[in-house]
Amino acid sequence: MDGYTTWFVLLLCITAAASASSQTCVPKQVKDNPWVNVREMQIGCWTSFITEDKAEVHILNLKFTSQVGGMFDLKMTNAKAMNLILTSQDTAYGLYNISADVNIYINNASTLTLFPSQNPSNVHMEDFPTQSKEELVAWAKHKFGGVTSFTTIQNLKSLTVAATKGTKPGSPLCVLNNEDVSEKNFIRIETAPLASSLKSCFPQLRTPAAEAELHIINIPEDVGIRSNVSLRIDAKKTKVFLRGPQGTTWTLLNPQHTQFGSNNQILLPSMTHIIPPLFTLSSDGAEDVQGKALEHFKATTFTSYTELRPEDSVVLLVLGKKDNAAVPETVPETVTPGTTNAPAQMPLMMQLYASPDYRSPLDPNTKVQSDKRIYAEISGHTFGSIVLTIKVISCFVSSKGQCPVKKELPFIPETCSLGSCPNSTRLSFSLDQLQELESTTWDLECSVKLCHSEKCGDGGRVKRNLEVTQPCLQPPTPPCFDFGLPGVLGIAFGGFLIGVLLIGALWFIKIKTGYPTGLDISSTAVNLPGCPCSGAKRQPVSNNPSPSENSSANASIGSTQSTPTSSMA
Repeated sequence: MDGYTTWFVLLLCITAAASASSQTCVPKQVKDNPWVNVREMQIGCWTSFITEDKAEVHILNLKFTSQVGGMFDLKMTNAKAMNLILTSQDTAYGLYNISADVNIYINNASTLTLFPSQNPSNVHMEDFPTQSKEELVAWAKHKFGGVTSFTTIQNLKSLTVAATKGTKPGSPLCVLNNEDVSEKNFIRIETAPLASSLKSCFPQLRTPAAEAELHIINIPEDVGIRSNVSLRIDAKKTKVFLRGPQGTTWTLLNPQHTQFGSNNQILLPSMTHIIPPLFTLSSDGAEDVQGKALEHFKATTFTSYTELRPEDSVVLLVLGKKDNAAVPETVPETVTPGTTNAPAQMPLMMQLYASPDYRSPLDPNTKVQSDKRIYAEISGHTFGSIVLTIKVISCFVSSKGQCPVKKELPFIPETCSLGSCPNSTRLSFSLDQLQELESTTWDLECSVKLCHSEKCGDGGRVKRNLEVTQPCLQPPTPPCFDFGLPGVLGIAFGGFLIGVLLIGALWFIKIKTGYPTGLDISSTAVNLPGCPCSGAKRQPVSNNPSPSENSSANASIGSTQSTPTSSMA
């Protein structure tokens, strides 16, 4: 009995040790944290200003690091009327698609290069200040009457403007200050991740649904700068443990659903209130910080641990599960067959060919047989000295009609000799999978990317119509008759018999009727020189000539109406 008790106590100890060890985790270097998104608080403003002609005035100040490079998309097909001022101290390439109500202003000496869309006349070159943000705001105020927004973005990849007003209720004056760009709901911004060193880990145990999630953020002591970290929390029922070096200030932008604790002071801007440090923690070790967080909140586990080494003194952290982030829906745009729809940063065209030599392009109305292979070339145009390469990502065919069908169309990249296809890419398709479908009218659509110096941006989609027919069935070949020697002899003998019978029939007719009725054997013809004698019966001639006959005619007739005996005498 004592042995069983000993084993039972030992098992409880092992279970308790395993449970205790599972409360902590070892952080590792990660590229992306599913819970914490690191951004920089940038200088900007957002006002209620709008011009007299109902146009907004927005300024984008773009910053790019050398590690990321500058290549970005501006998608403004649904934007309200606006004047957009672009400024940057770095070299960057912009691929844009704007509506007719958007006007873009760029400095004459700017290192920004934009690729024209369908409205290149809406891009204007101006001489405005670029070194000072305040001077730029003053210039825009003098030219347009005011500024609707000023936004600083680092390492921009894509910016989409929604079809909503970009104004903010309140003051029309643009007062530059540190801001959270995500609060500007009229734009959606995608940026490259910052170079901040980030370590994270997540314990094996899951937080019960009824309990609040506990997130731990730790800035180690050896970070050279004393940071002002702003924290925006998108998750509800959250506990946040914040640990940083002495002098760090944490600003909670929306603390209404959050329990928090920190060894630094916490600023609540909505209440204009500063909370002093709640405890002392000099150790920055992951295990010590995690243990202190569990002790402070009297918790048994936590959801995430993040170790941050910011490279800027002003940092914005967004806490919330990224998978739950709402993505605004985009309205599909009408596409002209054979051209790209969005973004129209570089006009693209797709041309089809029937052979791999790419010499005879197919007419858009030409019907292609489903058992044939077709060849496509997607081409664009270069602007200035920048050369963009086209990379095809995927292709689909969509049928037209009441019951549309969409199928992925596998393709094979085709090579081309040097210089024969500049600014284009070639590929080929097989339409075998369309043979069993009834539809004959299809839309062929390919998604592409535009690349420059190994950096790629969204190139939109290129589309064209395609008429497909089923292969024609060849009629059956009639059988060939192979005549042997018996067959040949039979045909020859049959022809001989037919010839004999015909000759016999003609001879019989000749004997019975004399000359054929087709020959007019008149009395004058008998006296013609060289006419043979005829054995045909002659018709008797009346001895009473008609009164109309003259004497010469009677003499002639009389001489010719002698009997055969007298003639022979």
